Amino acid sequence: MNRFFALVMSVLLCLCIQAAGQEQGQKLTLRLMGDSTMADKDLSGENPERGWGQRLPSHLDTSVCVVNYAQNGRSTKSFISRGLWDKVKSDLQPGDWLFIQFGHNDAKADDPERYAPAFGAYQENLRMFVEYALRTGARPVLFTPVSRRWFDDGGKLRKDCHGDYPAAVFQVAQEYGVPVIDANSITQEWLESAGDVASRKYYMWIEPGTCPRHPDGLVDNTHTNVAGARKIVELLLPEIVRVIPELASHVTDYDFVVAQDGSGDFFTVQDAVNAAPDYCKQDETRILIRKGIYSEKLTIPANKEKLHLVGEDPDSTVITWDDYALRKGSTGYEMGTSATSTVFLHANDFLAENLTFENTAGDSKDIAQACAITVNGDRVAFLNCRFIANQDTIYTFGPGQRQLFRGCYIEGTTDFIFGFSTAWFEDCVIMSKKNSYVTAASTPQGQEWGYVFKNCRLIHNEKATRVYLGRPWRPYARTVFIECELGDHILKEGWHNWNKKDAERTSYYAEYGNYGPGAASRKERVSWSHFLSRKDLKDYTTENVLGPAEDWYFKVF
Repeated sequence: MNRFFALVMSVLLCLCIQAAGQEQGQKLTLRLMGDSTMADKDLSGENPERGWGQRLPSHLDTSVCVVNYAQNGRSTKSFISRGLWDKVKSDLQPGDWLFIQFGHNDAKADDPERYAPAFGAYQENLRMFVEYALRTGARPVLFTPVSRRWFDDGGKLRKDCHGDYPAAVFQVAQEYGVPVIDANSITQEWLESAGDVASRKYYMWIEPGTCPRHPDGLVDNTHTNVAGARKIVELLLPEIVRVIPELASHVTDYDFVVAQDGSGDFFTVQDAVNAAPDYCKQDETRILIRKGIYSEKLTIPANKEKLHLVGEDPDSTVITWDDYALRKGSTGYEMGTSATSTVFLHANDFLAENLTFENTAGDSKDIAQACAITVNGDRVAFLNCRFIANQDTIYTFGPGQRQLFRGCYIEGTTDFIFGFSTAWFEDCVIMSKKNSYVTAASTPQGQEWGYVFKNCRLIHNEKATRVYLGRPWRPYARTVFIECELGDHILKEGWHNWNKKDAERTSYYAEYGNYGPGAASRKERVSWSHFLSRKDLKDYTTENVLGPAEDWYFKVF
């Protein structure tokens, strides 16, 4: 009767809390308690082992908070005796979801610290966990233990690896009317369908001499590696969403995840790019990059088409390196501008969002050019990205190629947006850090479009008080600023001829509707620049400059 009353009251309380949370837009919090199959792992020695709880955050967006208390070797009994349950109790809040998965170590009858008989201490401990959660207003979910990978000599999966423990979990769940997810049956069904040999690649089967953490090799049929942890989350997630329907809108679908805390598929962006299929003809490859400073020189080759890189946050998801033109390379010769980029993008149909591309080489006479990115691909787009360097920040490399920068922040000193491509910059912030030039287009002769800046904001620091909008790297340079806010650092003459008198005749520099202290009249600008008419604006559309929207794989305009 007491348990029935507790159940009724807990259900009513949870419904009230859930309704209040939805009304207030409360962040979903999942708290996980369990054993090594769920736990976060120590990453030292290139440890490939992962628990499924460590992987879970990479399948959910950032509005879901996952707190993992699971620990290697724990049973319900030792989770309590080691003080981990006290930690959960101190953190647990009304409305939280509490995932409870034990059983592997409770069954160890020869270990008095951990042994908890299935229909004895194991169930009593589960009851204690559930009752406390319900009294707190939290929402417990019981899990049967994930299966061990036990195949007999005939290749048949043994299904008795957990004895009575799964049944004990179901009994407790029924007593309290709380959800139960049968991880044991779900993982056994998968193991059976995969078979003995194919399933080994998901577990800690390691060849000797291939892993510093296990130099002598390892055969472990309980613990999963990176691929196995991901697979188990993929198997369990539909059931988790069934239990927590509001989680459905927060589930993400990425082909690969890069994370420095071990919750992803890879630690480096380059490894994720390398894993993407070559010359993808149909679907994109989506790569999530978790927050972190990724110190790597990244190359995206031409065969990696339809890549979609998504950073978790542009301010704190940074790809950075520090090469510069005057640095001597492996041959003993100076690298030169073209070799300095932190990122080399050579692929068509590429999209990046919420990332920072950075070159930290600095700005001195011993450094010269130091690019953040070389963009050598067609139909390339950057949304809400940051580009930070000094001289030559963004190199738009390819003649005839089309690139879009929308909502981006671009920072540099001299000629920090330069190159041959057609590029459209919209709603961007352009930050000058030195008396110099914003652009240095080298538009090929006969190419209709060069650089177009629309609704951008040009700002500066205290060192940049005299800045030109652009100068012609090649004689047919084309650059246009439309309805942009120009700071007081922009000189009234606007444009510089790079001491190339002939370029005044062949280059095309134009403006329309710019405003702010750096804007100027036709008389104030150099005589060889142009001011567009309202009639001219019909030509300056994203689709007219970058080509038909249907030609772009990523529909960004």
